Amino acid sequence: MTNFLELYPRLVVEGAEAALDFYTAAFDGEVSERYTGPDGRIVHAMVVAGPVRFAVKDADQYDAAPTGGGVIIALYVSDPDEVAARMEAGGATVVFPVADQPYGERAGRLADPFGHLWMLAARTPAHATS
Repeated sequence: MTNFLELYPRLVVEGAEAALDFYTAAFDGEVSERYTGPDGRIVHAMVVAGPVRFAVKDADQYDAAPTGGGVIIALYVSDPDEVAARMEAGGATVVFPVADQPYGERAGRLADPFGHLWMLAARTPAHATS
């Protein structure tokens, strides 16, 4: 049987340099890996924010940037209001404001300036999992 070892999203964007600036500021992260092609465009950059990591790359003839919808990235954080505010300050658009939800989370959804949707959430104490 195959063991699954790792899974991370790889975000394709138009303008990876600007996207890396946005993501590191919004998520208080850092770029841990960065590779560029001969044309200077980013072919792979890994963003690390606490235990969370995801890759970013420039769109090219093989990988297109999103044109809308499809995947919503669910990111659980200790303070979704704070992260949403940082995202908005960087140019993200609120789809659903962060609010207490009847299913036991404080959550909201934002669209980043590069076409990706993010659900920011924190489980409320009564619904937290260990």
